[in-house]
Amino acid sequence: MTNINGTAVVTGASAGIGKVYADRLAQRGYGLLLVARRAELLAEYADSLKSQYKVAVRTMAADLSREEDLTRLETAIGADESISLLVNNAGTATLAPSLTITGSARQAMTDLNVTAVVRLSIAVLTGFKARNRGTLINIGSTLGFQALPISSLYSGTKGYVLNFTRGLQEELAATKVVVQLVLPAATATDLWEISGVPLSALDPAHVMSVDDCVDAALAGLDLGEKITMPSLEDSTLLAKYEAARLAMFTASQSGTLASRYRGALRRVANSN
Repeated sequence: MTNINGTAVVTGASAGIGKVYADRLAQRGYGLLLVARRAELLAEYADSLKSQYKVAVRTMAADLSREEDLTRLETAIGADESISLLVNNAGTATLAPSLTITGSARQAMTDLNVTAVVRLSIAVLTGFKARNRGTLINIGSTLGFQALPISSLYSGTKGYVLNFTRGLQEELAATKVVVQLVLPAATATDLWEISGVPLSALDPAHVMSVDDCVDAALAGLDLGEKITMPSLEDSTLLAKYEAARLAMFTASQSGTLASRYRGALRRVANSN
């Protein structure tokens, strides 16, 4: 068994985006550490990848919403110098008005979509920075840009991933460590059934296959993209968004009250 490119860690690797990432990275010569809750599925898939690609494949059955499991993976990847790539893919979604979502579902989205992403990113980047090499891929969502009436909580978690990952890119800009943010739109995974919105309820024309999503993400990585949006045809839209975001942030850096508020305050004062 070989792993000419080091070891790639993939969370949520037993299905969907994570499963396809594992296949594509094995094709590229990475050894694998596959992480998911479903131990039997994970072991079966690991055997298939080892047989097909002749790479070393390890598994870790873990529910990353559980503190003990997250700590176990965090410790393992922090200590393993063979790790050269992490795909932070594990996540969950409940799509419903926020006031109707149970406390356990709210907590699960925060634990998986935010806490696990942050802790695993920091754990692996500490070693990457010391070695001045390595790749972190964080899977966000286009809903990190936009909140719908049924996505307030989910969009909030993915907005966190977006800003956290962009900040990491700035922190590590002077190094050879690569940090990529992948923002899929609707993708044909079992997450939809978990979310409460069945895949059959979506317009098929708006849903990308998992294979296309991952292949586009890896092509974006090869192209050196910091942000990869697999379904965005006009890439200038992202450039315009980034420019507008920076312009708004820059313009807001003033200690002077905006004139519209001064005018409103004068009107209130004059009416009293």
